[in-house]
Amino acid sequence: MEKTLVIFKPDSVMRGIVGSVLSRFEQAGFKIVAMKMLVADEKQLHYHYEGIGKLKTRKGNEIFDSQLNSMQDGPVILMVLEGIEAVANVRKMVGETEPKSALPGTIRGDFAHANYSSAASVSRGVANIVHASATVDEAEQEINHWFKKGEIFDYKSVHEPFTLPKK
Repeated sequence: MEKTLVIFKPDSVMRGIVGSVLSRFEQAGFKIVAMKMLVADEKQLHYHYEGIGKLKTRKGNEIFDSQLNSMQDGPVILMVLEGIEAVANVRKMVGETEPKSALPGTIRGDFAHANYSSAASVSRGVANIVHASATVDEAEQEINHWFKKGEIFDYKSVHEPFTLPKK
């Protein structure tokens, strides 16, 4: 089974839509194997977005700094999901990074409408509800960054007979 990291960003926590978004992942058959809430500090976010994701390298200082600032607006909820091709399937459910480009039916398409220019006009990262790991390698690094081994659980879910191949 593959694991991926999802971060409920401060905009989703403060809007009170975490439960609505979380239920979509559960209904799709993903298993929550770890979860915690915290206020991320600049060092943690710097490593997440540049050490792993290379955001500053790819997009420049302005976007990187605005992302770090917006991620410190309030608490975040970090979650590890497990399932078949979890990284790709969660990314598909989440939708395009820029909410205005995300299709209806995706999390960002249904819960956000911001665009890059509106966010840039107020020097903020785009409010796009969640972060989801982009690759299997990135997911592994992100999970190891945010969670200790003892914080990730292994258990059977009721979905497994329907989502796992028979042995």
